[in-house]
Amino acid sequence: MKLRPATLADLPAIHELIPRSVRALSREHYTGQQIESALRYVFGPDTRLIRDGTYFVVEADDGTLAGCGGWSRRRTLYGGDQMGSGEDEILPLGEPARVRAFFVEPRWARRGVATHLMKACLEAVVAAGYRRMALAATLPGEAFYRLWGFTSDERFETVLPDGTPIAFVRMSRHVGAPPPGPS
Repeated sequence: MKLRPATLADLPAIHELIPRSVRALSREHYTGQQIESALRYVFGPDTRLIRDGTYFVVEADDGTLAGCGGWSRRRTLYGGDQMGSGEDEILPLGEPARVRAFFVEPRWARRGVATHLMKACLEAVVAAGYRRMALAATLPGEAFYRLWGFTSDERFETVLPDGTPIAFVRMSRHVGAPPPGPS
């Protein structure tokens, strides 16, 4: 596997990966209606992260996309371009950097893809000078983030524009030496 910064040329592959990931890896935690609604209104690439150089892709040996994810120095906590966050100011170093939009190709799940992404994010966040990280975890992602030292701060529900509620978990951690995490 090869990890590299995402480019705008990766968008077609990312757009194909996200629905496959969400539909396969979220079905034990969310209903079909919640999954489809979240794909329409929330889950998608945030091209600002790609332009900022803080979003990564992991390529399999055959060149296909095995996963994507990143971090951000911007205020938005979650959601793709379809959420239309408008102006998204840069966070001061005293606020937590954001972990954003991790999606793994189902056939690559639990094979180290998200671990590669998290290691890259941790290194980049430390290099940028941030001392805390925050994220809004999906229910299936919560256990992974716990392995990386994130603690649950708050469970919350968002009601999407079509009236569908979906649960997330606000999580955070201090940045320093990363915990062992999965290898």
